[in-house]
Amino acid sequence: MAKSSTNICRSPSKSSARPAFSPEARENQLIAMAYDLAEQHLRDGTATSQEITHFLKLGSTETRLEKQILEEQKTLITAKTEALKSQKNTEKIYREALRAMQRYQGATPNDDEGEEPNEDI
Repeated sequence: MAKSSTNICRSPSKSSARPAFSPEARENQLIAMAYDLAEQHLRDGTATSQEITHFLKLGSTETRLEKQILEEQKTLITAKTEALKSQKNTEKIYREALRAMQRYQGATPNDDEGEEPNEDI
């Protein structure tokens, strides 16, 4: 018995999924559907050369290494951002401590003197 090809792009279980509430969620739904369809094509032996090549590239050592490098760069950027935030916070604490010591010694520090603009991140 031949398979019906009228509903080739639509999976019965996926058609009842509720609509996405954001463009990002919709994009993720479409990506998942495309992957499901590509997987079905690969299983059925009807995948195009482009589909096969795409997944072969994803599995290559070079692509995996590039992905790992990107993840490490993301971690490095996050660490640098946190270090900058911490440095600004430390500078603020030192300024406040110096003012407190000056007040303790009886001096009246001028708030405008040596004051840097407040740049909270």
